[in-house]
Amino acid sequence: MDDEPLSEWAERRDAKIGRLRAVPLVSGDGPQGSHLNPDAPRAIQRWNGHAWEPHGFASNLAEAKRILYPQASEPPASVPAPEPRPLGAGTGRHRKPQAPEPGQR
Repeated sequence: MDDEPLSEWAERRDAKIGRLRAVPLVSGDGPQGSHLNPDAPRAIQRWNGHAWEPHGFASNLAEAKRILYPQASEPPASVPAPEPRPLGAGTGRHRKPQAPEPGQR
């Protein structure tokens, strides 16, 4: 059996510290999927390296997503599109031969 060194396991575990998750607050054995009850309130939990601890509260799925993924709610920076460059004159290998202009022949 190939055992992983303890130091590698600890690095992997520590990399997850601070991760957030949203848990729907539904009673009983109700649906637990986030997409099934989008209007249900959510408990925001944070991983501390050993257990999930309470971190916050969201009133619905949309608010929970804004908390979990703040970079997605920011508008993207406007980047100018590259200017199109028309093909230059020439008879390159894959270019169609140029038709003669009317009146020439």
